[in-house]
Amino acid sequence: MRFLPNSITASRIFASFLLLITEPLSGSFFLLYLFCGLSDILDGFLARRLDLTSRFGATLDSIADCVFVFIALFTLLPKIALPQWVLFWVGAIFIIKGITFGIGIFRYRGLAFLHTYLNKATGGALFCFPLMYGYWGIIMPASLLCGLATIAALEELCINIFAKTLQRDRKGLLFK
Repeated sequence: MRFLPNSITASRIFASFLLLITEPLSGSFFLLYLFCGLSDILDGFLARRLDLTSRFGATLDSIADCVFVFIALFTLLPKIALPQWVLFWVGAIFIIKGITFGIGIFRYRGLAFLHTYLNKATGGALFCFPLMYGYWGIIMPASLLCGLATIAALEELCINIFAKTLQRDRKGLLFK
């Protein structure tokens, strides 16, 4: 039982890699995509509910999130006609996240991914993006997602710059 949350997280990494060999936007793609999203919710819920949280589990969850996001973007971006301004905005977010990553490594000697409310909201919006894109087109979903991701990335950057200690489960700038 104590390995269940981390096993679910590891299965998300495996399923993410399966997305690379699945036809984007197909039924099997969406089943794997849905599994990845639901496993992201389930692993943390079970870890907290069963009192099985750990530093390793939190780090593994963040790595699984990054793997899923990068693979989802890698497979979906060629299939979606994105305006150039969206690509620049996504690039700016990656730069902010990269700076935050570097600061975390330098200050805390390890991965400093934070589980803030805004990061969770961004993950949820990113997960819903293919559905929003199918319904509303590109402009509104891309604007909402990039706006939320920018605010979340800047919040995480500020926390990593100004916090005295690493607090992976800090809920945000305004929350402890």
